[in-house]
Amino acid sequence: MNHNMTASSEIAQRIAELRDTINQHNYRYYVLDQPTVSDARYDALMQALQALEQEHPDLVTSDSPTQRVGAQPSEAFASVTHLVPMRSLSNAFSEAEVTAFNRRVREGLQRAELLAGDAAVEYLAEYKFDGLAVSLRYEQGRLVQAATRGDGETGEDITHNVRTIASIPLRLRGNAPDTLEVRGEVVMLRSDFARLNERYARQGERLFVNPRNAAAGSLRQLDPQITAQRPLRFFAFDWGRWSEEDALQTQAQGLQALADLGLPVNPNHVVVSGVQGLLAFYDAAGQARAALDYDIDGVVYKVNDLAAQQALGYISRAPRFSLAHKYPAQEETTRLLDIEVQVGRTGAITPVARLEPVFVGGVTVTNATLHNEDEIRRKDLMIGDTVVVRRAGDVIPEVVAPVMAERPESARAFVMPTQCPVCGSAIERPQGEAIARCTGGLFCAAQRKQMLWHAASRKALDIDGLGDKLIAQLVDSGRLQSMADLFTLTAEELRHYERLGEKSANNLVAAIDQARQPSLARFLYALGIRHVGETTARALAEAFSSLDAVMQASPEELLTIDDVGPVVAESIHQFFSEAHNREVIAETLAAGLRIQRPTAPESAAPAASLAGQTFVLTGTLPHWTRDQAREKILAAGGRVTGSVSGKTSYVVAGEAAGSKLSRAEALGVTVIDEAQLRALLGE
Repeated sequence: MNHNMTASSEIAQRIAELRDTINQHNYRYYVLDQPTVSDARYDALMQALQALEQEHPDLVTSDSPTQRVGAQPSEAFASVTHLVPMRSLSNAFSEAEVTAFNRRVREGLQRAELLAGDAAVEYLAEYKFDGLAVSLRYEQGRLVQAATRGDGETGEDITHNVRTIASIPLRLRGNAPDTLEVRGEVVMLRSDFARLNERYARQGERLFVNPRNAAAGSLRQLDPQITAQRPLRFFAFDWGRWSEEDALQTQAQGLQALADLGLPVNPNHVVVSGVQGLLAFYDAAGQARAALDYDIDGVVYKVNDLAAQQALGYISRAPRFSLAHKYPAQEETTRLLDIEVQVGRTGAITPVARLEPVFVGGVTVTNATLHNEDEIRRKDLMIGDTVVVRRAGDVIPEVVAPVMAERPESARAFVMPTQCPVCGSAIERPQGEAIARCTGGLFCAAQRKQMLWHAASRKALDIDGLGDKLIAQLVDSGRLQSMADLFTLTAEELRHYERLGEKSANNLVAAIDQARQPSLARFLYALGIRHVGETTARALAEAFSSLDAVMQASPEELLTIDDVGPVVAESIHQFFSEAHNREVIAETLAAGLRIQRPTAPESAAPAASLAGQTFVLTGTLPHWTRDQAREKILAAGGRVTGSVSGKTSYVVAGEAAGSKLSRAEALGVTVIDEAQLRALLGE
């Protein structure tokens, strides 16, 4: 028995040594770009490890290099809620916009007393990759989840696919934090893309259009075995949740810390000063762009100091401290075959250009929105024109202008229809507005389809499996007349619709059941009220105690909310004044929907006890998480911000408090612990 135990221990040690050696070689090859062994030697090491693990399956671990592929194909991607939202960036296309960005940053930091006089702002400048943004979550140093960006709040679970990407470590190096949410971009190198298409051409398979589409398509394969055959790379460029973030002072330090943990960080980033430094980096990156082995569509600027980032904060879904500076879009010419109109969720009539197919900016473009009738007149577009087509920001197709010298005699002007092409209702253009609208409301099948698709979307009720094609079938058959009808669908009837088998129908009904208890914010967003986006819906939910309170609010009461102006207030009031809308809400609630009302904790102090006071949380509290502490402060009427300034009332400091504590002491802000916070809350 002792001999067997000794042999087993030796095998386990050999397996551990092989894993460590292979991980070291992966790190040198994919992160440092400094391989030290031949491919043959690397393959021999991997084969030795695979053989030992096959003989001793009880010693296989999830972070072994052999476990890059192994999951069974999935039927669909599950939803993942990001620990910290993945924000989008504001875009700039000119030097003037970059100069304005720098001015706004300077003014914001001066107001926060973080920048003095004529001192220049220090920025981190880096490449903006043209790939697919993903988020990786590590717990205790192990990769436990990967997700697409999605809508910023939730994305698709692509963990099994990401595990096949060799440049992404399954286990972090060194002293890994308890929790780390890494943000980065999955790309395909141009050289790898060329070899992949050559292989597909030999096999007679369909070729990819460009490296970005190849990368995105590879990550969204339901079978990770297919993803594993695609040569994908990953570059880390930021982080969301980092349990030891307080130890960092700057963005540059954060990138170095990610690299020290074994994550691949692109070396083409520098710290620069002021707007001149930003523009110099932009020009240098533009000159180097053609020689790179990966695609970039611009550069990104971030205020380097993390405390300054927190002070600047966010506007809507974009950070005030960061900017994407895009390179000029690519342009081509083609023929404008026709202009048709589409009907949106709110009845908006949008003209759409039907184009002779043209390859521009890496994709074939056949359609482009023309926004509204005034835009067509302003650009002097006529059906039959040869037009310039641009992919604005390398993403959105745009008809720029007609080529007047090539206008044919047969060219004809666009005439906005007077009747909806879907329901025949009158099209009207309200005075003072640029958008014409169908007056059919929910009588119009097009509006009903868009409204229901919006209601089922991830930001709203999040009904997985209820896509636009199925909604179209259900509306066209007369089964769906309003949101309430969603909650009366049965698996038995759904099985009769195209592409829905028994399992898919059961899964959809289960998803509908899961959506029966939305938060008030999600339900308000799902209603599709004009001008009410996700941010405004959250503001309404936080300001009012219930759906009834929102429905009964006057325009004057609505105007007291920071995110609501006169136009939005009137839109909300009109929506809930409409008898039909109230009827749909009542029917939806009668069908089993139960809206989760935001409630204050039982132990919270009276709502006005912390009114007007601003708190900053830092470090690890002994009994509460930061989120729990934040909820209690908000429930008691206080404010919680992410940065310390002279206007901060209290800094709540726990164990391992970092730069925020130092900042508070420098400014003379009162510092308290969890026990003192409990006392303020009356606990």
